[in-house]
Amino acid sequence: MDLDAYVAVHRPEWIRLGRLVDRAGRPGRMAAADLDELVELYQRTATHLSVIRTRSYDTSLVDDLTNLVSRARAAVTGAPDPGWHVVGRFFAVTFPLAVYERRWWVLATTAGSLLLALAAGLWVVADDQARAGVVPPGTVAQMCRRDFASYYTEHPASSFASQVWTNNAWVSAMAVASGVLLGLPTLLVLLVNALNTGIVGGYMAGCGRSDQFFSLILPHGMLELTVVFLAGAVGLRLGWSIIAAGPRRRVEALAAEGRAAVTVTIGAALALAVSGVIEAFVTPSGLPTGVRIGIGALAWAGFVGYLAFYGSRAAAAGETADLEPTRGGADLAPVA
Repeated sequence: MDLDAYVAVHRPEWIRLGRLVDRAGRPGRMAAADLDELVELYQRTATHLSVIRTRSYDTSLVDDLTNLVSRARAAVTGAPDPGWHVVGRFFAVTFPLAVYERRWWVLATTAGSLLLALAAGLWVVADDQARAGVVPPGTVAQMCRRDFASYYTEHPASSFASQVWTNNAWVSAMAVASGVLLGLPTLLVLLVNALNTGIVGGYMAGCGRSDQFFSLILPHGMLELTVVFLAGAVGLRLGWSIIAAGPRRRVEALAAEGRAAVTVTIGAALALAVSGVIEAFVTPSGLPTGVRIGIGALAWAGFVGYLAFYGSRAAAAGETADLEPTRGGADLAPVA
């Protein structure tokens, strides 16, 4: 079966169904014939979805059709959609599925960033000229002696948590949003983040303080950096959707990825709030190093496990990660 031809033939029916579903939300404005057409098109589109789901690797097209069929089912059966359900769906389906569908981008971004940070750290440790030229020796000595550790204790914990969360959420949001510029600013954000981490770690290792570096970075950094890598991966995929849109128009691909980006940005902000609390209250605390790192590892494992479990479950159930279900027919607009 020629999938492109199949989509082209049936796309007008999907567009018509989307319009009928929108009208169904305004009782009293649909004629009996339109109601009959709504039911018929719903049944047809459900069949189309089954066919496409088994033959297409275009997850965005499958998501759009799944969303449209779900809305049509609600219109036909009169199923309610209370606000609490939307919130519950966000945490159980929308956010974890959006991340799960982009997991290979996240893994690649994470691996690339960590390798770059490691290379920068080793470069500073091994190259005397680099160590003397990147940061002035006096600044390095002050960082090793006081500045690195005092950063976590020089402000009250509550205000520090708020400050850290605001900064990290802003950086993550920029990494995602700047993906519309072909992902180039996103690459820059990831590059700067990896180099800064690696260079600071290299200097701390060079002055014999690598244990202090890791004991202060790991408790909050495992979760915080994971979220930054996640945001960067979503931003890069957003940019890639413009470069390689696949069978869809670029505006359609960008719209679908943009809605997923909004989902991930919201979820990332919530996860960064947790890492901010850890950074303010756990990282500088008097708890043993193993306990502090253990708390950070537990938070990280909980976050990753949550995404993997709920994301894979939602994918297996054929759910959609679309944040705005009311827009179901929008991405099925005909090509001019």
